[in-house]
Amino acid sequence: MDRVVVRCVPSEPKLSISFTLAGCYKQMLREQTEQLGKALARISNSLIKAQTKGKKCKKTRSENTSTCAGEQVVRLYFKGDLVSEDTLNRDAWRDSSVLQVGDIKYNVELNPPTFTTAQLPQSVLSGFPVCPKLEIEFGNMESCVFKWYKENRVNAHTCAEEDSWVEAGRDRVFIPSNMDIGLRLKLQCMPGNGSRLGPVVELITSCTVEAGPGVCTFDNRHLYTSKVTNDFTTRVVTYNILAEIYSQTELSKTVLYPYCAPYALELDYRQNLIKKELSGYNADIICLQEVDKGVFGDSLVPALDAFGMDGVFKVKERQHEGLATFYRRSKFKLLFRHDIMLSEALETDALHSVLLEKLSTNPALKEKMVQRSTTLQVTVLQSVSEPSKIVCVGNTHLYWHPKGANVRLIQMAVALKHLKKVVMEERASTLIFCGDFNSTPSSGLFQLLSQTSVSEQHSDWASNGPEEHLPMELHSPFQLTSACGEPQYTNYVGGFNGCLDYIFIEPQALQVEQVVPLPSHQEVTTYQALPSVSHPSDHIALVCDLKWK
Repeated sequence: MDRVVVRCVPSEPKLSISFTLAGCYKQMLREQTEQLGKALARISNSLIKAQTKGKKCKKTRSENTSTCAGEQVVRLYFKGDLVSEDTLNRDAWRDSSVLQVGDIKYNVELNPPTFTTAQLPQSVLSGFPVCPKLEIEFGNMESCVFKWYKENRVNAHTCAEEDSWVEAGRDRVFIPSNMDIGLRLKLQCMPGNGSRLGPVVELITSCTVEAGPGVCTFDNRHLYTSKVTNDFTTRVVTYNILAEIYSQTELSKTVLYPYCAPYALELDYRQNLIKKELSGYNADIICLQEVDKGVFGDSLVPALDAFGMDGVFKVKERQHEGLATFYRRSKFKLLFRHDIMLSEALETDALHSVLLEKLSTNPALKEKMVQRSTTLQVTVLQSVSEPSKIVCVGNTHLYWHPKGANVRLIQMAVALKHLKKVVMEERASTLIFCGDFNSTPSSGLFQLLSQTSVSEQHSDWASNGPEEHLPMELHSPFQLTSACGEPQYTNYVGGFNGCLDYIFIEPQALQVEQVVPLPSHQEVTTYQALPSVSHPSDHIALVCDLKWK
């Protein structure tokens, strides 16, 4: 029996009725509060109208005389009984009802699982995961059915032969091999909800599989992270993944990264590397900086969702990139979000009134501070196995300028007070504070975080000359330590290398179980500096395993 799909959501005023008659696809939007008789009449009238305009039926008259000419008999039945035409649409259309249009009968499917979005990535590399972007309605990914195919020879699918495709896998994610280079891939996926399956969606890659870069800087690191951690351990990653808006400028190509092959700076290429690198860490919490809006929704969410992680995104004001925090849903549940723009919080939250008053005595420094769109992403997570354990995760990317140490100190002062407020209000068990702090271990900011205070004599207060010199003593409300220590560098470009990225923890609550070694200096400099064909960013991810005390 043919099918008619009815989508009816209580929160929406209209429902849709979709079906195919004699090869012609029909979709109607009707008010949920309308009487069924009007919807049935519309189906009949639209078919008669189509016929009178001279549209040809794809079936022969001998096969279906009543649907090709004359008046249409349109009725709805439920369990063999005729549904009254004065029944409201929202009540009339039920699962397993039967719609009769002339001699044709349709099985009614109410809100079947359906993919509202289904896309394959634009670039496919051998040895790298192919993660489809899928959004489902009335279903769940765990119940979906996936079948991957590859061409049996180059351009075989263009010949329209029945045997042009060979089954290659049945997982949600497919990793092509070197044997697949030059071939296109096809994915057949059925949305599911328990044992109920929706209509098949078929996708074919727009390009063929290309050769990967070979050995990457993170391959050896994955040897330390091959398995997901147990319930007592949390693996944390922080990583500045280099936003496209910064990698594709003329300055980036000619001055910042002239040593990097142009194709290796392209977003599609770098996203292949990033997805493979992040998935291979099997992390429980991932804090990312410089995340493009589109990258978050179109690339990272589909990929990391397939590997068991959910994520939240906070875009910077007036910019197209921001911060993303992902967490493993089998281990954590999202409780709250308390994101702020640091400059806005400084000016509007009474929590920072003393700092604002002090800053107002130096108009030049205050102006620079309030112009920054620097954001602090704060995510409160609850342990699934031990609900009493609540983690406050801070994620930020501080002001970048080499002479901006004074601004970064003020930004950090605002961030720490906000984090303390969240920890107290949400009764968090501990704080994990990650990010690109644009500050080396010799900076006043690192001293503030690791030693709980920085004096007014610190040289960072004069980092941009006398006009912005505003010395003050700052104190941190947290006892923190750098979980990954003080690496020689986490950022390595042609003109600079140094440690700018950190994972700060409270040692009274968490202890470091493992720090995943950074790539060797030889790996980092194989192509002179970062980014490169084997590394997608100018930063290096920090990865560590933390254990509850």
